[in-house]
Amino acid sequence: MVKVIFQVYPVIHAADEAERTALRPIGRNADRYQQALNGLPDIVQAADALGLWGIASIEHHFHSEGYEVGPDPGVLNAYWAAITKNIRVGQLGYVMSAQHPIRVAEQTAILDHLSRGRCFVGFARGYQDRWTNIIGQHLGTRATHSLEGADDALNREIFEEQVELVIRAWTEDSIELKSPRWQIPYPYDDGIDWWMRETTARLGAPGELGPDGRVRRVSVVPAPYIKPHPPIFVGSSASAATVEYCGRNGFIPTYFGGVERTVSFGPRYVEAAAQAGHTYALGQNQAAVRWLQIADDRDALRRALSAYDTEIYKNFYNQLHSQARHAPDALPLDAGEEQILDRLEQSPQHATGTVDEVRELLVSQRRDFPAEYIVLILHYAQQPADSVIRNLETFMREVKPALDELTMYPEPATAEVAPR
Repeated sequence: MVKVIFQVYPVIHAADEAERTALRPIGRNADRYQQALNGLPDIVQAADALGLWGIASIEHHFHSEGYEVGPDPGVLNAYWAAITKNIRVGQLGYVMSAQHPIRVAEQTAILDHLSRGRCFVGFARGYQDRWTNIIGQHLGTRATHSLEGADDALNREIFEEQVELVIRAWTEDSIELKSPRWQIPYPYDDGIDWWMRETTARLGAPGELGPDGRVRRVSVVPAPYIKPHPPIFVGSSASAATVEYCGRNGFIPTYFGGVERTVSFGPRYVEAAAQAGHTYALGQNQAAVRWLQIADDRDALRRALSAYDTEIYKNFYNQLHSQARHAPDALPLDAGEEQILDRLEQSPQHATGTVDEVRELLVSQRRDFPAEYIVLILHYAQQPADSVIRNLETFMREVKPALDELTMYPEPATAEVAPR
């Protein structure tokens, strides 16, 4: 069965671009942000009742324009876990080239406990310069969006080191590291002298203290609830190297890029995984992302897309898309609404139309690439909560059963859960 994840893009609502201009910077409008929070419990609980596999939010900062106001997904995740019973909560994802890996390990382990194993963790490399470069400056990070050059290579190096450190913090009783970016403990060569050494010698993790009584390793607590750790998703837009990295490590690549690219990446993931000893069928342990909008007819669809999607496409997605070297199909920056609407209707990444049209599109795509997970994006709170819920209800009732019939690989083994 396909596992459905709803990805919350926290868009601050504005009636139109004129109101967004009048309220600038709307991203700091406390009343509008509060309105967005007020509708989320209804969506999250509806997703739980409908049987979605998971619900996620994003990490993005400094969105004064109000298009991605998601600076701390873990806080939302903890609240969602408290008001649901079955759905998994997570992020797609923490930008690890700018994050503190030990803090991420601690926060997600606690979230895993709060949810009693209903947690998944998402990582991303960071493509938005405005905030990735600022928050990641002490690591030397630069955002990646060209897939080449020194900035991209350094971003990948930092990302992979940070992710490895998170996993070590989850799975090892104590850790140490000396690299260009991290010394654990600090200072690494001298160790830490002033500490409750007698207590740690008796009660701490073996090896935390060296023979000289100095701190030589640290123990990151708590360990996750799930053993060895929660499922790991990694966002990917255009990089084959990221897909192969996921395959080698058994991570779940989450394809935000074009459909053709996703189809071509699927076998590369399977091959890279096999070389590392992981056996997956095509599509298994992989996730496809689709922007959803289901309507009764074409007129209703155009109205919904106009109200909920065109502005963010014009002022956000297409602005960044047009600058990316791997995105030659970007619309002109002065594209009008009709041109944008046509793109949103015709793009295979956007599952838009009547329920029959959406079902036919996704079934056709699934024959080429039967992804184990499908991540659905609707632009709440630009799109009202009741409309988001109707879309999810229709998808789960009318579309998902047809996709389930095309799942041709065995269900993966359930992750071991730590004893309570």
